[in-house]
Amino acid sequence: MEVVTILVALVLAWIAWKVLVGIVKFGALAIIAVAAIYLLSQGGAF
Repeated sequence: MEVVTILVALVLAWIAWKVLVGIVKFGALAIIAVAAIYLLSQGGAF
């Protein structure tokens, strides 16, 4: 393999990793937000 090919593969893997981590973080925030709205709509458990 050429050096350029390896570099391209590394860059693509890094971008894919960043996207995956971003999706996971967004999903966790969405779940927390939905849970908070649900609790508040139930009359407030706080």
